[in-house]
Amino acid sequence: MNINTLFNALPGACAQGLVWGIMAIGVYITYRILDIADLTVDGTMATGGAVCIMMLMSGHNIWVSMLAATGAGMLAGLATGILHTFMGIPAILAGILTQLSLYSVNLKIMGKSNQAVNVNNYDLLVSLRYIKGVPIWQNTIFIVIVITIVLIAILYWFFGTEFGASLRATGCNPGMSRAQGINTNFNKVIGLMLSNGLVAFSSALLAQYQGFADVNMGRGAIVIGLAAVIIGEAIFGKIFRSFALQLLAVSLGAIIYYIVLQVVIWLGIDTDLLKLLSACVVAIFLAVPYWKSKYFSKPVHKAASAESQKGGR
Repeated sequence: MNINTLFNALPGACAQGLVWGIMAIGVYITYRILDIADLTVDGTMATGGAVCIMMLMSGHNIWVSMLAATGAGMLAGLATGILHTFMGIPAILAGILTQLSLYSVNLKIMGKSNQAVNVNNYDLLVSLRYIKGVPIWQNTIFIVIVITIVLIAILYWFFGTEFGASLRATGCNPGMSRAQGINTNFNKVIGLMLSNGLVAFSSALLAQYQGFADVNMGRGAIVIGLAAVIIGEAIFGKIFRSFALQLLAVSLGAIIYYIVLQVVIWLGIDTDLLKLLSACVVAIFLAVPYWKSKYFSKPVHKAASAESQKGGR
């Protein structure tokens, strides 16, 4: 094993982690803020890339193409939101139904299972070729870092507004939010649209980065998003307290995830096992809070408990 091989692969892993970090921020909005397990992202992750690539091939500007991709993702979130709120379908099942439907939609958008774009023929914003040997303002890592910072700033501002606070309240305590006059169903729909819009935006960047969009490119995306969220919280949770820094931690979690995967590949572990390893990582990090509370928290002494009961009387 040549260590130089690993070092040469790390910039690509960081770039890919940054792109998926934007998707993970979208997952964070539903999973942590709205407290909804949204499986739509597996379909939306292909929809955004498909729309972006087809818009580019139709002669549209890269920014218009990415805007259209984001809009398509928001429509997917709207579909899940309507299934969940208007039709009363549980959120996880609503996400599965939309995800299943998007497979056919993505095939219709592209006309076949995948579509490729060549960086020599199209003016792409990011690309695998733009990692080394290009000016800093064209470097993929630099561009995605700037985009991530801008998105975090916008989200920090948005969730600080009155409407953004009502979204956070909806996920924190729906019953109390309804008692305060907040339309929780409407907020859930908006949250799902915002989340899937970010996922589709990330997908548009990923399709440019890898040079193609594929109908299966979003398979397992929810696992990667959850891994990024959980890794970021586990490592930076006690350091990053503000909301903006929590979003940054999610992005850093995605980078760490892809660096770990690159190390695993460098060690020669069978790549067919990567999905299994990813699932195991997510399961372990999800179990850590439960293990801490069950096995590592200090037991309450009976004497102290009895004394506190006497004081209460």
